[in-house]
Amino acid sequence: MTKTKKKYYTVWKGHNTGVFESWDDCKAQIKDFKGSQYKSFASFEAAKTAYKAGPKDFIGKSKKFKSELTKEQLKKIGQPNLNSICVDAAVSGNPGKLEYRGVDTRTKKQIFIQGPFEEGTNNIGEFLAIVHGLALLKQKASNKIIYTDSITAISWVKKKNCNTKLKRTEKNKPLFDLVNRALKWLMENNYSTTIVKWETKAWGEIPADFGRK
Repeated sequence: MTKTKKKYYTVWKGHNTGVFESWDDCKAQIKDFKGSQYKSFASFEAAKTAYKAGPKDFIGKSKKFKSELTKEQLKKIGQPNLNSICVDAAVSGNPGKLEYRGVDTRTKKQIFIQGPFEEGTNNIGEFLAIVHGLALLKQKASNKIIYTDSITAISWVKKKNCNTKLKRTEKNKPLFDLVNRALKWLMENNYSTTIVKWETKAWGEIPADFGRK
């Protein structure tokens, strides 16, 4: 099972301010706080620097992603195919409340969103998001491809097996019911849609990213 990408959260305005190491801790500071200001960062140092600098250069501004790969590596990978949709999932906790969604890669417009579901995992969300996208594209007879940043989810879809270690409970029963529906769809349907790994190191976060994983 792949690990969820670690992020750090800077809170400039909230019940408490500073750098927090989980989305749950960050959410506790901004919940019911009018005018809260916060942002996620990929490293503790970046979050700490942003906290000291203040929100002016970070809030409401989308900083252009700059890849650390070499020109040769970037050339080999190429650019993303914009005739596509991107899917992603977000979980608050492990397991925790799960959401997943799909967006149009070119326009960034949200196409579908599901959740929150209780006691889910990121891998299950990524799996469900891909199958949801497959069913939608087949229904529309679309030739678009699907991007995901989860190798695990791609493997599950190809094997038609949600190989999760998550225990079933009364709370996550609706989620597992959805997993069973997804597996049933995979067993009963053929599809021509290509599923491709999103190259995060070359292109930045996948457009469907919730920004709080």
